[in-house]
Amino acid sequence: MSNLACGCPGSMVQTVEKKPTETNTQPSGRLESELRQWPTQLHLVPPSAPWLQKAHLLIAADCTPFAYPEFHRDFIKGRVLVNACPKLDDTSPYVEKLAAMLSQNDIQSLTVAIMEVPCCRGMAMLAEKAIAESGKDIPLDVKVIGIDGTLKS
Repeated sequence: MSNLACGCPGSMVQTVEKKPTETNTQPSGRLESELRQWPTQLHLVPPSAPWLQKAHLLIAADCTPFAYPEFHRDFIKGRVLVNACPKLDDTSPYVEKLAAMLSQNDIQSLTVAIMEVPCCRGMAMLAEKAIAESGKDIPLDVKVIGIDGTLKS
């Protein structure tokens, strides 16, 4: 298990295969997850993860899926998710790691979902720096979620 991040089997890179449905709901009427890969935590995602190739990448601040009720449908669907907290995480390796993800893969677009609180702006700045370091021209879209659960921009 020495090739796994932290040596933990739960950190093993995996693709989550699901059968597509027209309505994205289970027979019970409950919504299905749009998550298609594991892990999601930025510290654990290797730049060589196969699902990063030709991906539309979503970087989400950790609080966003809790605040925004349609997060799976509006943000994760059709994207590869990595998440982090710009306030509580050690973000010192993030620019380099994100730049490696962008430069080693044909990333189609980058969406950053953050909360409206000031500390979350750091995630958008990290993404901008990573794009610059990667040397690629990748479209960046920053989405801001209000603490009331509404999409601000």
